[in-house]
Amino acid sequence: MVSALCCSLVVVISLRCAQLVETPCTQAFIQGCEWVGKFFMNGLKMLVVPLIASSLICGMAFGSQSECKRLGLKAFSFYFLSCMVAVFIGLGMVNALQPGHIDQALAAKILGQANTLPEHFIQLSTESTSKISDFFLRLFPSNIFSAAADNGQILGIITFSLLFGFFISRLPETLREVQLRLWEGIQQIIRNITRIVIAFSPIGVFGLVTPILLQAGCDLLQPLLVFVGTVLLGFATYVLIFLSLLLRFVGKVRPFAHFRAMLPVWFMAFSTSSSAASLPIALDKIETVSGVSPKIARFTLPLGITINMCGTALYECVVVLFLMQLYQVTQGIVFGWSDQLMVVFMALLTSVGVAGIPASALIAITMIVSSVGLPIESIGIVWVVERFLDMFRTAVNVLNDTCGTVIIARSEGEKTAYPIGQ
Repeated sequence: MVSALCCSLVVVISLRCAQLVETPCTQAFIQGCEWVGKFFMNGLKMLVVPLIASSLICGMAFGSQSECKRLGLKAFSFYFLSCMVAVFIGLGMVNALQPGHIDQALAAKILGQANTLPEHFIQLSTESTSKISDFFLRLFPSNIFSAAADNGQILGIITFSLLFGFFISRLPETLREVQLRLWEGIQQIIRNITRIVIAFSPIGVFGLVTPILLQAGCDLLQPLLVFVGTVLLGFATYVLIFLSLLLRFVGKVRPFAHFRAMLPVWFMAFSTSSSAASLPIALDKIETVSGVSPKIARFTLPLGITINMCGTALYECVVVLFLMQLYQVTQGIVFGWSDQLMVVFMALLTSVGVAGIPASALIAITMIVSSVGLPIESIGIVWVVERFLDMFRTAVNVLNDTCGTVIIARSEGEKTAYPIGQ
């Protein structure tokens, strides 16, 4: 991904310095890049519905086995609360800073070919998109197959998948085992296909980003910097305020003492952009430094690193609302609070539903953008800064898991390190 962006920057700078942007050869090159980017995005679109269905069905079917356990309930409650708070912090930041409210001409250049909204979205926006009642109607489509073929009906797929997975867990043991194996196999197949598509992401990102950089030029820097600042400020607010308050008043430990003890974990997650890669050092620090028992640490940390993606959920929310603001500037369509709440709802679901998928943020954002009816190609601009922000959100994800582990350990009566007053 980084190499693709570097190559794109080299090409753009070379063409601009040589003043060749407007030549026929360069225009043909831009069209070729746009074709490559569209080819890559079509591959992602192809995966949206099967990924949603298989991930959520498996999550519901397997998750029910843990719900009766006290530790599992505490863990899942913490994950849900932390993700919800993270998403609402992202919602507040993007509405306060308005990173997508820029000059109309610049916004059109940033969106490129994706500046034209689909006809079905324009119809929805002029009729009842802003109504809460319409939101609930789209949760239950009359035809699930028709909904699967329509990017504006992703919510119906989610509802059906959740219900299907839930009732798999209520089947008799013999039938449930068959269904679990079936859907686990389907999910593994979809993940393998996803890996193939993601393997081409450097080429796809090059095709998406290069035309945007050539058209927008240096004017692109200011809105991107504001966007990056919005995401980072959201992360800082979440860690320094929400997690600090949780640790102090719920976990009864000194927040910054815990943060300082987890610095090696931060650095590992930040440098690798991989929650899984940081798991061994996180387990070591939680057990040896924080004093959490292996029984709790080895249950909550692996589970959290697998499904608890609060930083990713915050990032998804900011990205989609940033794109919505760009369309508001260029198309004049006002996105109401119901549209924003749907983004919140989708960010909560997708941060869990595709957490185990490679490049899960890309897949999740693709799902959310589809669900609100925007062209998937519009996310191309985000990939200019994706790798940089990926390091930060991974660090936030892992830190959140360590905080949850300490808080759950304290709720179980364990005496962890750095309690308040010592």
